[in-house]
Amino acid sequence: MSARNVFSITGNDRVDFLQNLVTNDVGGLKHGLVWTALLSPQGKYLADFFLVPAEDAIWLDVAEPLAAGLVQRLSMYKLRADVQIEALDVIVAQGLGDVPEGAFADPRDVSLGWRAYDGRSGEVAEFDDLRIAAGVPESGVELIPNESFPLEVCFERFHGVDFKKGCYVGQEVTARMKHKTELRKGLAQVRLEGVAPVGTEIVNGAGKVAGTLYSQSDGLGLAHLRFDRVDDAMQAKDARVFLADEK
Repeated sequence: MSARNVFSITGNDRVDFLQNLVTNDVGGLKHGLVWTALLSPQGKYLADFFLVPAEDAIWLDVAEPLAAGLVQRLSMYKLRADVQIEALDVIVAQGLGDVPEGAFADPRDVSLGWRAYDGRSGEVAEFDDLRIAAGVPESGVELIPNESFPLEVCFERFHGVDFKKGCYVGQEVTARMKHKTELRKGLAQVRLEGVAPVGTEIVNGAGKVAGTLYSQSDGLGLAHLRFDRVDDAMQAKDARVFLADEK
């Protein structure tokens, strides 16, 4: 797991403040963690994070490289709202199997286990292998600030966007992509013969760029593909690339 920063969001307006900004329904906190994102007004991904239910507060768990920019953007949106954002010295623990008391199931996929914020230790060494096997994108790898659109990087599949919650920043673009267009490109799980560096261009049998290869583990990978250029002769440098369900 990449390094994480945790923040406490307090104040009487904290729920409405977040509900009007993020892609998912903050009301889901009554069931546990909420995986969500902040988008630009143009509907592009800026940062993804977990919202965590806490007493008289909502905690926010975000990848360390995205933390400063996210807090700056949230602070910009505060205006006169009764909202305070404070950094916490909290360790994020992970584990697999049954969810222990005081911990929360990872809402993206059951295979990713649980997360805890109560001071216990724990880390899943094979977490990258598990998320690649499940097809889950990672902050700053497959999820690229100011470039990725949430529906192209599996936010709907992994419960990171709610289409019934009402308006939020970037909602109009996201809703239009959902209801009025067919996705022509997006993140897909691929099978590999060989390996290639993260960010390697994928070229199809006609010599056209078909996408970009990202995380890889044990013959599986995640790639951002142009679906109209996918064929059975794709290469990422010396690695052969196949859609996961086609080989």
